Amino acid sequence: MNDIENYLQKHEERFIRDLCEYVRFPSVSAQPHHRKDLTACAEWLLGRCQKIGLEATLCQTAGNPVVLARTPRKKSIRRPHFLLYGHYDVQPPEPFDLWKSPPFEPTVKGRSLFGRGASDNKGQHLAHLNAIEAYLKTGTELPCDITFVIEGEEEVGSTHLAHFLQQHRAALRCEAVVISDTSLLGPKYPALTYALRGICAVEIKLHGPSRDLHSGLFGGSLDNPAMALCQVLAQLRDKNGRVTVPGFYDDVKPLLPSERKELARQPFSERAYQRFLGVPKLFGEKGFIPIEQRSARPTLEINGLTSGYQGEGSKTIIPAWASAKLTMRLVPNQTPNRTRKLVLQHLRKICPPTVRMELHAGHGGEPYFVSPDSEHAQAALRALRKAFGAEPVLMREGGSIPIVNDFKKILKADTLLLGLALPDDNAHSPNEKFDLDMFARGMRMSAHLWQELAAATK
Repeated sequence: MNDIENYLQKHEERFIRDLCEYVRFPSVSAQPHHRKDLTACAEWLLGRCQKIGLEATLCQTAGNPVVLARTPRKKSIRRPHFLLYGHYDVQPPEPFDLWKSPPFEPTVKGRSLFGRGASDNKGQHLAHLNAIEAYLKTGTELPCDITFVIEGEEEVGSTHLAHFLQQHRAALRCEAVVISDTSLLGPKYPALTYALRGICAVEIKLHGPSRDLHSGLFGGSLDNPAMALCQVLAQLRDKNGRVTVPGFYDDVKPLLPSERKELARQPFSERAYQRFLGVPKLFGEKGFIPIEQRSARPTLEINGLTSGYQGEGSKTIIPAWASAKLTMRLVPNQTPNRTRKLVLQHLRKICPPTVRMELHAGHGGEPYFVSPDSEHAQAALRALRKAFGAEPVLMREGGSIPIVNDFKKILKADTLLLGLALPDDNAHSPNEKFDLDMFARGMRMSAHLWQELAAATK
């Protein structure tokens, strides 16, 4: 391992330059005009994989291509096989005016690299790729076979990846999947994430008059769709932060005592958290601490509201319609289909007869849970200890990675979530960054990881 770690340290500046080059691609999957940028980004990654000695191909899908790269195989030796998943697509960078540097012109300040996608997820999976480069370039034999699957549609729900996994199921069958697309609590608190919240989305639109109307001539004689929508949405949560949809909490499983003990190990200051969020006061479901509220409890959130005139100045109208985008974050035992059904039923029930409601079901993903006591999970914890020199924590993550359930269903493999993003890396927000110390430790962790996983595989 000394040769590998020396190689990683010697080439760290080049690895940072490579990450800057990778981040320059505006690979925004949610915006169709970036389709060529996504393809160009995938081709860059393909070349990077081939350059270090991986057997790599660009696999076309009905959407954006998947980069499939494998470590060299020895036909005479059967070794454990692991999958490394990542995504090269990124979130839209808007609003541009809140960025301190252009989102696709990576900027290094101190030990942080700013740019859209630096942390989510280009830097995190590039750290693993660099570790494999160190093995191959130093002539150090890998104890296992590794396949990289890096897609371009994670930020829009991994629309075509499940079909890709079905098509390549035999070649991708593995002992476990490794993903670094989550966070850790800090440099001294490396983490194995053993549970993810799921998600389901709904869009609601209320129709009123057949056209926008003069609010002076007609106001008071008909319902305002924007006002009606606000009143409907206000009924979805009570003053204690609890979702009012009947049956919403029926399948929620409370935390075990061992999980609460692990929560207590996590460093947390409500005052510091409040300052970090920039809110005057914290708010959440009564009876639960903020760490639990944001990782182990289900939620219902309004993600967007649209109605009426949004331009400069005023326009005194009663809008013809109003719409809102909602998502529910789900915890283990909840399912997207049942939750969505409950929410839609409740919305229909509380909609006033003065407007017409239109409902659209959006994407969904199931929650995920893997036992932290499994042999592979314990191997991952050992790799974290070696790379960070600190005792890892076990944590739940509030975000969703729907594809982990497809790995389980299609490949019959559990996923190890070993995040390298710090809490202030601003994923999905302006001024996204990636801590370069975490980049370096992620490479070191990956180098140790394959040794530990191979040794733990029976």
